Amino acid sequence: MNAEFDISGIRLETERLILRPWTEEDLDDFYEYASYPGVGEMAGWLHHENREKTREILNHFINEKKTFAIVLRENGKAVGSLGVEFYGQEDKLTEFNGYRGRELGFVLSRDCWGKGIMAEAVKAVSGYLFRTLNYDFLLCGHFDRNSQSRRVQEKCGFVPYRKLVFDTRMGTKESGILNLLVNPDKNIEFEFSHPETLIIKKEQKQPQ
Repeated sequence: MNAEFDISGIRLETERLILRPWTEEDLDDFYEYASYPGVGEMAGWLHHENREKTREILNHFINEKKTFAIVLRENGKAVGSLGVEFYGQEDKLTEFNGYRGRELGFVLSRDCWGKGIMAEAVKAVSGYLFRTLNYDFLLCGHFDRNSQSRRVQEKCGFVPYRKLVFDTRMGTKESGILNLLVNPDKNIEFEFSHPETLIIKKEQKQPQ
């Protein structure tokens, strides 16, 4: 089931990053990376064509209280977002009934790609959700064509869970993978309920 989450007052720090709630002062930084063609499209939304669109989304971030700004410690610049989102189809994914979790979604400035920054941010947030908020699991997805996101999730311990077709905010459909990360401090074995599941227990594997 979807767990409760409120970002108010949360501030996480890593070697290179600060993860905190968005503020109105982040508008220019947000527009700088969200307006770059191809950045938003990798996550399923159109890049921002003007600051008015950026301001609209920024206000959503502030009001919904579930999205971290990813900020570089060296200069205080916001270079990405990491949302602790509700996962969909809660009524159909019955294996998670009675367990608390959410779905992560993230975007990073193109200037920061390939530097391990997003993996650093995901590990910090997932660690907080598991150790401090006691979540049982996290989901995170990527389009088949988004190899960068796939590598980030692999580095953070996510494993392929389901093949899906995602409905994007661009009005398109994208094939991809939904990945699963279970709280490593808990001994949880889910009973998977649908034939599309990619996770197979060892005793279910066919002998070679």
